[in-house]
Amino acid sequence: MAWSVDRDGFAMMEGFLPETEVEGLVLSLEGGIGAEKSRGGVRNLLDLPSIRDFASSPPVRTAVERVLGRDARAVKGILFDKTEGANWKVPWHQDVTITVSAKVEVDGYGPWSMKAGVLHVQPPSSVLERMISLRIHLDDCPEENGALRVIAGSHKTGKLDERAVQRIAGEGSAVVCAMQRGGLLMMRPLLIHASSASIIPGHRRVIHLDYAAAELTEGMNWASDHA
Repeated sequence: MAWSVDRDGFAMMEGFLPETEVEGLVLSLEGGIGAEKSRGGVRNLLDLPSIRDFASSPPVRTAVERVLGRDARAVKGILFDKTEGANWKVPWHQDVTITVSAKVEVDGYGPWSMKAGVLHVQPPSSVLERMISLRIHLDDCPEENGALRVIAGSHKTGKLDERAVQRIAGEGSAVVCAMQRGGLLMMRPLLIHASSASIIPGHRRVIHLDYAAAELTEGMNWASDHA
């Protein structure tokens, strides 16, 4: 079955990156992120010039613009790396926070939190609905290696509370997004999703990039605008 970002909230593209480009990304990450990698992930990945260049490269921009249009821009980057020493499972949830440059008290934004020195806030659903997340797989990611599981179509329900998320996940049929190295998974932030811990030795590295076509409330700016 061909999954659709608009209809299902996600789509998968195997072979999105050739092996040479995947290896180049791996090498740039190994040379640029230092000790933080050992903790299973790196926030603020757009601080790396190599990742900012990749996020604006023609193949990536083409994929993003098909969904959000030409005004979309990269607003957040994270590296996830599940290993034997840093392994975890993630329960059913939606991605409902964004990163901003400064705290501005306005209706519809909150609660606030600080992670890795960057302000995070939950924006209105209208902002999240004009975003897309790209997950680029740097390793094979079968179900046994912590592949993402999603509830197709759940992005259409808007921003939900915890009880509603668990109810919809329990009533729905999960799709396992198994991907090969170099594959791309595109998903809406409001898509209900989860992942299991990996049971395969080695890495499960995923570059997660968020793009937005939405403008924030006046006076508030994306953290990436000041990177």
